[in-house]
Amino acid sequence: MIKKILLGYDGSASADKALAFALDLAKHYSAELHFLAVARPPEFGTEVETEAVIENSRHHCHRVLAPVKTRLASETVRTEFHVAVGNPAEQMLRYAEQHAVNHIVVGHRGHTLFARWLIGSIARQVVAHAPCAVTVVR
Repeated sequence: MIKKILLGYDGSASADKALAFALDLAKHYSAELHFLAVARPPEFGTEVETEAVIENSRHHCHRVLAPVKTRLASETVRTEFHVAVGNPAEQMLRYAEQHAVNHIVVGHRGHTLFARWLIGSIARQVVAHAPCAVTVVR
């Protein structure tokens, strides 16, 4: 039985498609829908620069989630919104384990085969290591 669904959300078109799927799934199972936006820290930089970039990225994540909160305010589905800092796949997996998530939903960006091979996709990493079922929405 699906009781908690985690949606990795970044405001992209693929994330919006994943949102529609996750919302339908949550309604069907009367499940909680958890949103996770992840702020990525910079690869390089001084401590002061890094903190500024992280703070700016956090604000961006909150701005991305704000319209979703407004849009879902009239829905009967219980929602929770969170912002984390780090690698998106790692943060989704950590959140899923810590909150006993039964199902993860992520969008697929459609990177080229070479780019996926070179850096791996977030969706691929989540599918490979998730403690629960994962749906990748295209």
